[in-house]
Amino acid sequence: MEDSQIIGLYFERDEAAITETQAKYGAFCRRIALNILSVSADADECVNDTYLRAWNSIPPQNPVKLGAWLGKVVRNIAFDLWKKNHRKKRYSGMEQLLNELEDCIPSRVTVEREIEEQELTEVINTWLASLPQSDRILFMRRYWNGETVAALARESGISAANMAKKMYRLRQDLRSTLETEGYSL
Repeated sequence: MEDSQIIGLYFERDEAAITETQAKYGAFCRRIALNILSVSADADECVNDTYLRAWNSIPPQNPVKLGAWLGKVVRNIAFDLWKKNHRKKRYSGMEQLLNELEDCIPSRVTVEREIEEQELTEVINTWLASLPQSDRILFMRRYWNGETVAALARESGISAANMAKKMYRLRQDLRSTLETEGYSL
């Protein structure tokens, strides 16, 4: 079923919208949540919460790209759960992802936080747009979807060590770009 038809079901308040969303995007949402949380039951909970949030948000929201919208929702829900349970040290995978990016992204502890966030987003988006498509996809799959280096390496046909080096070079390039733009890290 097309996204516009699924969204139409939400606008009609037809419960089939949830079934169709699950059929089309359930595996995608679960993969994102599982990459962040590493615990199957928690990932399933996040996916179910995503369906509930979709039901409660559409309408009035009318996502242009339903898959991207759902991906963002499930990611935010998973991060919230990760933060809640972080004290229990249950999610070492996400801890590693955040530690890898820690040296690249400046702290946002200023009064102008919201403006700086928008500017930072613009700089990062410009940097991403400057990358070859394959590097951009790898970077987003690693740091947005939370996929493992090993999985990315397997799909790319290179060793995990080489993929780790590639991710390191991309992070260093991002860091250099941010420093050039005046962000102190």
